[in-house]
Amino acid sequence: MDLATIIGIIVGLVFIVMGILVDGDLGSYWNTASVFIVLGGTVAATLVAYPLQKVLEAIKIVSKAFSNKVIDAGEIINKIIVLANVARKEGLLALEEASEAVEDKFLQKGIMLIVDGTDPELVRNLLETELSFVEERHQSGQGIFESMGAYAPAFGMIGTLIGLINMLRKLDDPSAIGPSMAVALITTLYGSLLANLIFIPIANKLKIRSREEIMRKEIMVEGLLSIQAGENPRIIEEKLKAFLPPKVRESLNEKQVGAVENG
Repeated sequence: MDLATIIGIIVGLVFIVMGILVDGDLGSYWNTASVFIVLGGTVAATLVAYPLQKVLEAIKIVSKAFSNKVIDAGEIINKIIVLANVARKEGLLALEEASEAVEDKFLQKGIMLIVDGTDPELVRNLLETELSFVEERHQSGQGIFESMGAYAPAFGMIGTLIGLINMLRKLDDPSAIGPSMAVALITTLYGSLLANLIFIPIANKLKIRSREEIMRKEIMVEGLLSIQAGENPRIIEEKLKAFLPPKVRESLNEKQVGAVENG
């Protein structure tokens, strides 16, 4: 579980509630009609804009924003180095047996392409094609939440207009103008809150998760092609570390030094 996402939403709601309670009544900020207009309108517009299958896929993808189950890039590099050592000592065909211990389907597919003697350029093309489709699926999910972030404030404004129309119908009753105006503005509040605390932040979190996954798969592609080319495992390791930020690279080096000393 990614605590940052949960904490961010909870802290945001807590501070908003506290801001309301400082000089107001929480009950006066609840309006069922406004909820129907904003939520119902946002969902309806999303279904109009995207195929149902895409929307259902986006609902599944959103779990990544709340998940902290991420394979460390350093762990992937270590796996590739192990495979490189196996290939160097026993030959590329020995990778078939080693691939059985690999859980990542993308990496496993690349290993089998190498074992089958596929041309290196074709291996790169096949893996990069799959990589581009993964990225496209991710962008589709991100786009849906970005769209919802745009629709929610728009339907908030529509709810406000509906409230204003109802207010104008009661101009002959001055005591009803204030409450009617307050209800009209609540829909704008709901729309802005959903957009800026839920939909847009989740879209940004999904972008980060996507970039991380794409980088990990790019490391796999480069590592597999280097293994196929028969490069020295030490050279492969240094080449793959270039994908990592300097701090992560240093941390990985320290772990490796510690592992050697303990060994």
